[in-house]
Amino acid sequence: MDVTDAPAFLAGEWKASGRWMERTGPYLQQVVSRAVAAEPGHVTAAAGYAKLAAKAVARTTPAGRADVLERAAALAAQRKDQLATLLATELGKPVKDGRGEIDRVADTLKTCADTARQLGGELLPGASYPRGATTTALTYRAPAGVALAITPFNAPANLLAHKLGASFAAGNTTIVKGPPQAPATTAAVVELMLDAGMPPEAVQLLHGGADVGAMLCAAEEVAVISFTGSAAAGAAVARASGTARPKRLVLELGGNAATIVCADADVAAAAANCARTGYTNSGQSCISVQRVYVQQDRFAEFLESFTAEVRALRTGDPLDDSTDVGSMVDEEAAERVVRWAGEAAAEGATIAAGGTRDGATVAPTVVARPRQTARVVTEEVFGALVAVLPFGALGDVIETCNRSRYGLQAGLFTRDIDTIFRVWRDLETGGLVAGGSSNFRLDHLPFGGVKDSGFGRESPRWLIEDFTVVKTLLLRGVSLFGGPA
Repeated sequence: MDVTDAPAFLAGEWKASGRWMERTGPYLQQVVSRAVAAEPGHVTAAAGYAKLAAKAVARTTPAGRADVLERAAALAAQRKDQLATLLATELGKPVKDGRGEIDRVADTLKTCADTARQLGGELLPGASYPRGATTTALTYRAPAGVALAITPFNAPANLLAHKLGASFAAGNTTIVKGPPQAPATTAAVVELMLDAGMPPEAVQLLHGGADVGAMLCAAEEVAVISFTGSAAAGAAVARASGTARPKRLVLELGGNAATIVCADADVAAAAANCARTGYTNSGQSCISVQRVYVQQDRFAEFLESFTAEVRALRTGDPLDDSTDVGSMVDEEAAERVVRWAGEAAAEGATIAAGGTRDGATVAPTVVARPRQTARVVTEEVFGALVAVLPFGALGDVIETCNRSRYGLQAGLFTRDIDTIFRVWRDLETGGLVAGGSSNFRLDHLPFGGVKDSGFGRESPRWLIEDFTVVKTLLLRGVSLFGGPA
């Protein structure tokens, strides 16, 4: 297989010289891509260029930005197979799931275009108090200036579309620090945006690890940081960003998502849904189904049906259209999942399916009745493993779920509307999916968590609030109401 080069894009030019980092594909176990590694001088140059470029990008019109984003959406659809193949080779993501991710890229970019067209402001009621009787106030949302987008490996194309697309819709210039596990995919998305007409001043791309990210976070030119990754990495981003001028942060962090199956649910349908959504991308999603709590009376029925559905999943070559579960990001991650399953079994749980690996590919694993203190319950597995546990009363399972330090999104299967509203109200999560598992997201709706799952909402319309600043104009002596009260 040919090796795909991923140059940096710095100060308006593609840079293909310097030290190269190689990426070994987790399924193929051979080098599939290589990227130009960022050095401290590149970080300084990118930040300095961005400060100057921000002025030029801010002068572009919302209509012009929207046109670029709509063309980019069309290009994403045209290049879907190419991008899905990169996702499969760099990450082991099944190619059919990769195509689904690129479909979401196109939808996200269309939403960013709509968001750009809706940028505006308000006429505020200055005359609502006597001191403002002869004052008219107006606001508009101005670009924040320089944005930093740090993207994860598990959905490198779509999450880059969210960050870069929304930032550009707001009129910012953006420095992208892509994941070292997917440099070619990241570079291909940036290239797509440039081919669609994004001004070269609007984006730069640097490749590297946490050290490069920390240097970029510390750059005083950066006004806002949008980061997706683990809770530990998010804490590091927050620390690094505090070394210079204050910055706004949008942190979309981890989770150990719970799905609740009540006694009145269609158990067979719930089991099939959880099996489909618990192992997509080998469970490497912050909202992937990790814990399924089933009401005691239906537990055995659910476990039997769920295990059968999981065993029917096809594991193998991510480039094969029939593959449901490809490989994880690397062998270390795969070994961690198998080890945690073994730990739970040693404490009394049953491994109903899987529990083994072949290189970086983990057999879809079901762990039944683990202890509440097991790591497959308390920590973020981020792998091809689902724990299934019984519960008694609804209040008990809500309390159990709320003990987690995470709170991103949950799922709920029930036919009772009162139960839906009770769980939505009482569960400490940023979102609830009723009638489905935790692993469902619409890219045009607000998405984010509470507690160690981060803060801010990652969807174009809501990201705009972080990527812009409100500017206020007070017109003294000008009143829409003709004079003092």
